[in-house]
Amino acid sequence: MVGVDRRYESGPVFAQHQFLLENGEQLGRLHGYLKDALLPALAATAGPVQLVLEAIVAAHQPQVVFWQQYADVTAWREVSRKLKEDAALRTATDLWSKANPYRAHGVSLLAGTDYCPPVTGVESGQRLFEMRVYEAASEWQLNGVHERFAGPEIPIFHRCGIQPLLYATTIAGPKMPNLTYLTPFASLAEREAAWTRFQGDPEWHRVRQASIESHGYAPRVIEISLFKASLYSPVK
Repeated sequence: MVGVDRRYESGPVFAQHQFLLENGEQLGRLHGYLKDALLPALAATAGPVQLVLEAIVAAHQPQVVFWQQYADVTAWREVSRKLKEDAALRTATDLWSKANPYRAHGVSLLAGTDYCPPVTGVESGQRLFEMRVYEAASEWQLNGVHERFAGPEIPIFHRCGIQPLLYATTIAGPKMPNLTYLTPFASLAEREAAWTRFQGDPEWHRVRQASIESHGYAPRVIEISLFKASLYSPVK
């Protein structure tokens, strides 16, 4: 199997933790555990690029998605080992784990693309995040999506007011092959106006048609969710 072009899996690695929760006390307990225990331990070993998102509109609610950046897969493995040796974190994890912590928890590893910008905080007030997951029918079709993004699509995005924070492709997890990207917006109204401009952009229609002709119709599925950044999220 040829797989995804290595250029599009050449950036930093992100561990994405997805917590599906039940209504009640689970959400508050999770935020307390992340804020007071897990994030500080990870910041000391893996680094400060962390993003904690709480679902506003998603297939399941309540839901929290937590992203942590690592230099590479080896760094992720090493940090995981160190965390298991952290006595204070282990105590906090045991207390949280014994209190019916979540309905489901999934972890995926995503590699930043070669066109992914350095992940930093966003402008003050930008608290709405849109997560889009583009599923392709094959690695060949996903390469076509990457080529489009790395080439003409991102400048069109920026011209229309769409400024994604990161672009990454899943290297271990569900719904592969896919491309995931996160975009901050100041408000729902700003988001709607930006996507309206994009959908009506003549160059975008030409780019889309060229992509269809070269790699077939992709993506197969687009999953769209809206989140807000938690108050304690290092990246907002």
